[in-house]
Amino acid sequence: MTQVAEAEHARPLLAAAWMMGAVASFSAMALAGRITYSELSTFELMFYRSAIGLMVVSVLIMRSRRGWAHIRSRHPGLHIQRNIVHFAGQNMWFYAVAVIPFAQVVAFEFTNPIWVALLAPLALGERWTRRRILCVLLGFIGILIVARPGQVTLTLGHLAAAGSALGFALNTIFTKRIMRHDTVLCVLFWMVFLQMLMGLALSLGDGVTWPSAAVWPWVGLVGVCGLSAHYCLTSALAAAPATVVAPMEFVRLPVMASIGMLAYGEPLEWAVFVGAGLIVAANLLNIMSARRS
Repeated sequence: MTQVAEAEHARPLLAAAWMMGAVASFSAMALAGRITYSELSTFELMFYRSAIGLMVVSVLIMRSRRGWAHIRSRHPGLHIQRNIVHFAGQNMWFYAVAVIPFAQVVAFEFTNPIWVALLAPLALGERWTRRRILCVLLGFIGILIVARPGQVTLTLGHLAAAGSALGFALNTIFTKRIMRHDTVLCVLFWMVFLQMLMGLALSLGDGVTWPSAAVWPWVGLVGVCGLSAHYCLTSALAAAPATVVAPMEFVRLPVMASIGMLAYGEPLEWAVFVGAGLIVAANLLNIMSARRS
């Protein structure tokens, strides 16, 4: 589809509605993840989250025309590699939302496309361009503004937030390769199945904690929102071009910052908003450059 045709068929209001659903899902997952951290390790949370996701995805597969034929893959090794990096990124993200302000986690998360732009030429054979290099430099300047090394003490939480963005970027690259051959349901099934096994295996050392009655609803919320967030984001991209959808994601920053302020007394820092704005600008420049190409 050409840029003109894509713009003519874009439904920005529908895309905005889907993006609000994605923002609500990501925000609820972060809040629930912090609450569950009082009882569960990130590995245990990933086990329960994936188990809930597996039940949901299995129902979708059974109700589809192809049924369980969806889970056949010609490249199982790619699924294993993808889920190792995604599992690592997701664990670091849950740790980060538990120990540092929500706004800082989101700002670091916005660097995901910057990491993709940096790594894609190596992993996918894409070309380096001057504009892509400029986007990467702008993005990392934004990271420095958010992190403010030398002025603010960097913690394991900040490193985890940065590491999660790198993990999600590698996941994006592997997903691009997998989607050349497999269906969405195939990707989702192997994601929840493999990550359930990883979470269980890494939790067995100290024994798997059974959540209390007070925490179970939050565990369920993490499991449901983990799927709904990505479904809403994918639907938004189907309704409008990435150049329309990407700026909407910036809404996540003030929403998460407000939740952190109201629920936990986290301060609203100008540097986080300025740095995140620069990161978003770098992402938009990268998207527009890709569309021109």
